[in-house]
Amino acid sequence: MKKIIFTENAPAPIGPYNQAVLVNNTLYTSGQIAIHPQTNELVLDTIENETKQVMENMKAVLEAAEMNFSDVFKATIFISDMNNFARINAVYGAYFDEKTAPARETVEVACLPKNVNVEISMIACK
Repeated sequence: MKKIIFTENAPAPIGPYNQAVLVNNTLYTSGQIAIHPQTNELVLDTIENETKQVMENMKAVLEAAEMNFSDVFKATIFISDMNNFARINAVYGAYFDEKTAPARETVEVACLPKNVNVEISMIACK
């Protein structure tokens, strides 16, 4: 059974997609970028703050599905510059227990929506 997940605590979709879709006990999230949900402004002052906003948006989506980061089993990180990997990874890693962290890939891409530096999507299961 498919259930659409939506929260006002994360940016609203700006196209024909949803923040997340829950199928049985598995949550598939859309990619999150660093849009602050209350101001609708991008947080781009530092790569650390940008990544933190992405993770806070993801946290809100997970919570809307009654999940948290411990339920995540797969993450995908898209970055515009691999030279930012260590700084992004440090912020991302703070949200997980390293011993039980999800599987992940990090991919450098030519361009991301709104010319941001990082976008993250996740798959979680309760």
